[in-house]
Amino acid sequence: MHVLGVVGYSDTGKTTLLEELAERLAERGRVATVKHLHEFDIDVEGKDTARHRAAGADRTYGIIDDGEWFATGSDRTLQGTLEDLAPEFDYALVEGFSRVPIPQVVVGDRDHAGEALATAPDADAIDVDEVIEALDATEPFETLGSLVRRVKDDPAAERAGAIATFTGQVRAKDAPGDDRTEHLTFEKYEGVAEQRLADIERALESRDGVLSVELHHRTGTIEAGEDIVFVVVLAGHRTEAFEAVSDGIDRLKEDVPIFKKEITVEDSFWVHER
Repeated sequence: MHVLGVVGYSDTGKTTLLEELAERLAERGRVATVKHLHEFDIDVEGKDTARHRAAGADRTYGIIDDGEWFATGSDRTLQGTLEDLAPEFDYALVEGFSRVPIPQVVVGDRDHAGEALATAPDADAIDVDEVIEALDATEPFETLGSLVRRVKDDPAAERAGAIATFTGQVRAKDAPGDDRTEHLTFEKYEGVAEQRLADIERALESRDGVLSVELHHRTGTIEAGEDIVFVVVLAGHRTEAFEAVSDGIDRLKEDVPIFKKEITVEDSFWVHER
């Protein structure tokens, strides 16, 4: 699922721009939208999210900073919402949340935390075709659920009797007395990393009994306890599935040029330099 934020002040036309993006992207796949709500927005009964749906979004959410969300519920975050959407949707358009580091279209002079795919003083000056092209080139938002869904949708799934997975996460400590790891930062060798991942997938899929393989390694800053890497294998039987998962993560760590920087409460360092 590709994620795109649209940020700007209320008089810059950002909702109109999001509507246009939703309409265009709905021609290419399933679209969900998320709107950042302020407390005073609650009693407008989803004015903007109704516009999102009318533009072609299949599902919409409104989320307030304290965890409340539109229309019912509590303790919902943007991260959790995107994780729920990823297995079912091709695109998620996020209105607001300027401080979240996702790819963004920036309207006006709004401060933002994510990579700006386009900037303009108002929405009318944004080239939607260029934004969609740039969005398709961004790293997709993947979860274990979205990768499992992909292998289940494989044409060979009718011959499968097993799905095996591996999830690697950020470990806060190796031992009780260690300094706590706050987060890790991952950078990849652009182009080469993607090709190596694809080569490993093809090599594993060439084995007898292995039907489909998905590998994904997140980049950027990942907090302690969050997921880093996924291996998903669809196979005829559990033995082939387990073996392919184990070999897949070993080869990923050995062959794919992704570099890790560790930030603890006392220090920061690139792991490969130690």
